[in-house]
Amino acid sequence: MLLALFVLGLVQGLTEFLPVSSSGHIVLLSKVFHMEESLFLSILLHIATLLSIVVVFHKDIWTMIKHPFSNQTIMLAVATIPTCLIVLVLMPLVKMAFVGEFLPICFAITALILCISQMLAKRKTQNCLNLKTAFFMGVAQGFAVFPGISRSGSTIGAGLSCGAESDSVTKFSFLMSIPIILLSLLMEIFEVATKGIQINLPVFPTIVSFLTAFLVGIFAIKVMLKFTQKAKLHYFSLYLIALSVISLFIV
Repeated sequence: MLLALFVLGLVQGLTEFLPVSSSGHIVLLSKVFHMEESLFLSILLHIATLLSIVVVFHKDIWTMIKHPFSNQTIMLAVATIPTCLIVLVLMPLVKMAFVGEFLPICFAITALILCISQMLAKRKTQNCLNLKTAFFMGVAQGFAVFPGISRSGSTIGAGLSCGAESDSVTKFSFLMSIPIILLSLLMEIFEVATKGIQINLPVFPTIVSFLTAFLVGIFAIKVMLKFTQKAKLHYFSLYLIALSVISLFIV
């Protein structure tokens, strides 16, 4: 159990912020190890990765709290609205997708998004992040609700394709995840409370899983900030193509 929870925390921490889809990896991992989904563990790991963002971007977050009508805060709201609307519309399909049948296609879609966005990023003039770019990043985040389609990959890809500068796009992509992670947390907590789900996880391995996801999440954020400075997204694209092929034989 300790090893399984450690691996789960490691995978969650890495894939939450790298453009390879954390939900896709978790679904694939559960197929490989025949693991049952635990809502309580999912809540803890989401909190861990949320704390990773808070640690790395605490200055930006504090600035937005002090200035709730700043340009960055408004852009965050503009990005979040289309995400929520798209997720609500697609929710019935999303629940079906978590069975895992669409994983090969979704991994391949993410690989294609990364390749196209990298090519467009090299051709377009680097502009400042604006409301239009934030909106399209929010739309991309909405469709990334499917396991296998990376949230960070889709949003960063959308921002780069709009011609925005890579550093600001990557940072904004991570900040965009805060309200979405919070909303998903509230939904999971509500489900646990209403269904009366019992918590039967061992304490020490669960703590190890939480700390692993938190620490590895900080590392993954810093890796992505470095990689996107030179738009080296094709490395992740090659990995996703291989993963798409592998998942054909697992799901």
